[in-house]
Amino acid sequence: MLNYDLLKELTQAWGVAGREKNVRAIILRELEGLCDKVQVDNIGNIIALKKGRQSGESKKVMLSAHMDEVGLQVKKVENDGRILVCKVGWVWTSALYNDQVIFQNGTIGVVGCGDIENAKNNCDKLFVDIGCTTKEDAEKHVQVGDYCGFIGPWYELQNGRISAKSFDDRAGCFMLLEALKRNEGACPNDIYYVFSVQEEVGCRGSKTAAAQVKPDIGVSVDVTPDHFYPCDLTGCNAVGEGIAITLGDPSAMLDEYLVDEMLACCEEKHIPYQRGVMDRGGTDASSMNLSNEGVRVAGIAVVDRYAHSKCSVIAKQDIEAGIDLLHHYTHRVFRF
Repeated sequence: MLNYDLLKELTQAWGVAGREKNVRAIILRELEGLCDKVQVDNIGNIIALKKGRQSGESKKVMLSAHMDEVGLQVKKVENDGRILVCKVGWVWTSALYNDQVIFQNGTIGVVGCGDIENAKNNCDKLFVDIGCTTKEDAEKHVQVGDYCGFIGPWYELQNGRISAKSFDDRAGCFMLLEALKRNEGACPNDIYYVFSVQEEVGCRGSKTAAAQVKPDIGVSVDVTPDHFYPCDLTGCNAVGEGIAITLGDPSAMLDEYLVDEMLACCEEKHIPYQRGVMDRGGTDASSMNLSNEGVRVAGIAVVDRYAHSKCSVIAKQDIEAGIDLLHHYTHRVFRF
């Protein structure tokens, strides 16, 4: 039985890209006693190694899920106390307008907009109201350069669905932790469980992590958009239909052999899955793919409805399928 309290704790932690320390602390706590080696690198990635039984066919497999979330950064404090912001990662204007945000120091603000008709999907027209009417007063609480993020409580919905902020990618972090707990050392491969930083601003953390690990195989563990209800994207992925096997990722070409092995693994182990194509955005697979002399990559994703908002929706059964897949896939013998 999975402890979803841990996933809830991960989602509620504040961790805008480049400021992931609260999330990192939770994960380091959970890693105690589970690994052969744990390190935090210079930019904040967690790299946790679980050694396998060595043979001539052993591979180094790097699983990467990112700790950071999207948010905003203060670029100016106006004389009337309004706080002007810019995006940190891909943020939908419509997901912010007339909603609350929280700064790293705990200050709460409400997002307003001076020209919603022309705001489209940039934040130039947005401002944050923290209740101050002068620049002097506002700067007692918020300074230029400060970050803020979504406030998105955890809610249990119907049919095993859950809603919260930051499933992108705290869901992936949770799956890595749970898969690691099932890895008792009989795996034929060395598995590197990487909890990366700064994915939302260009997949930066996985780049430095892969340079250190030098994996034979890289697997991104992330979310992918839901297409069940009408939205700005089209495709076939739906919440509750199983873990998505990534077949299309604009940021990386997935290795045919690794993808076929993943599909075969799902069929053999009766793991619910769906074929996933993401036609916008990218994942940590991109940085792993182009690291060192090149790395074969694959990816799995939890289908996430209303992603990059305070109230995205996923299904528990998809999380569980993802954990099963990570466990069985990393225990396969890869021949190349």
